[in-house]
Amino acid sequence: MGSYYNYMLERNREENKKMDNIKTNAKRWIWVTFQKEGIHKYPAALEDPALATGDEYDVSFLGYPHRHKFHFRVAISVVHNDRDIEFIQFQRWLENLYKDDILQLDYKSCEMMSDDLFEQIAGSYPGRDIKIEISEDGENGALIEYVNS
Repeated sequence: MGSYYNYMLERNREENKKMDNIKTNAKRWIWVTFQKEGIHKYPAALEDPALATGDEYDVSFLGYPHRHKFHFRVAISVVHNDRDIEFIQFQRWLENLYKDDILQLDYKSCEMMSDDLFEQIAGSYPGRDIKIEISEDGENGALIEYVNS
């Protein structure tokens, strides 16, 4: 029993070290969501033959201003587990960027909105990896991961 017991004890110690190492080196993120109503358009859709096809794939209607409820999901890297960035405060700050007209949806694509939002976040939280997902009505959208190398 002694050698098996010692073997299992050593194996448990090794597994615990592995688990501690995994936790220590884990990539940590917080994420928040919010929504913003906006109007946008895609002017090229009116005349680009690849978009204004006249068939079931026609999306020329996107060339006119139309309303969406834009859904945002923003993740940002954190360095420890104890509220490195408090996510309710982070969410409110992001919402206020649009409320205070620091950022505007205008006639931008989801990708353009993401780049604009990234610039604001990176300016206030430098050195962080950031993921931004923006969708139109929670249906179709873009996901961009900004990696701080």
